[in-house]
Amino acid sequence: MDALEVIALAAWAFTVAVIGGLVGLVLGNLRLPLVILLASSPAAGAGANVAISGVSALTATAAHARAGRVNWRLFWWMAIPSVIGAVIGGLISGVLPSRVLLGVIALVVLYGAVELLRRPPTDEEPHRDRHPMISAVAVAFGVGLLGGIVGLILGSLRLPAMMRWVGVTPHAAVGTNAAAGACVGIGGLVGHLPSGIDWELFAVGALASIPGAYIGSHLTGRLEEDTLLKAIAAVLVVTGLAMLGQAFVG
Repeated sequence: MDALEVIALAAWAFTVAVIGGLVGLVLGNLRLPLVILLASSPAAGAGANVAISGVSALTATAAHARAGRVNWRLFWWMAIPSVIGAVIGGLISGVLPSRVLLGVIALVVLYGAVELLRRPPTDEEPHRDRHPMISAVAVAFGVGLLGGIVGLILGSLRLPAMMRWVGVTPHAAVGTNAAAGACVGIGGLVGHLPSGIDWELFAVGALASIPGAYIGSHLTGRLEEDTLLKAIAAVLVVTGLAMLGQAFVG
């Protein structure tokens, strides 16, 4: 990378980490297009991006834990399935053609936008499953698998699923989602090792994300969350459609 590319990636990774830390989402969806653009290959970029997301989520988790926003019992139920799913997804990612991988990434980004828009209001009674921990394991594995494939932690899918199907309160979901996301980042990193990771992009993105996630997580709750999430969803729609077009055009 040249100097301008380093500056652009660092600035964007920092910005995304601040916003993500604020609302309890890593938002690797927003970082991914730039990382893919600068990477040596889509798979290497996806690996670098999910590893950056893991570092960002780990930083945010520390702040959320100190504020009492992590449900540790739920976390341990979700941690192992998240890692297993992410490792399997990372291995699958390495054997997919570049255009197919880009198409999968685009579809997941678009679905993430839909889930953000469909996210229940914070004062709505969450759906409570008869077997919440079974639901938690299923959500953790499924999101981890998708995240490993496309190089995303996909907290935007996990967060509403945790509130809707596991019955977690919004504040606990924010912190626990960050902690589970860190596990997906670790698993995705391991899964992408055989197909290669762009370590230069990872180093730049991670170093910029750490202070961003720290600042953002300490600002949680100070802005109107629903408005911010709707704005993020709009960006995801544009990004997803652009990447989908790139996958078709080649």
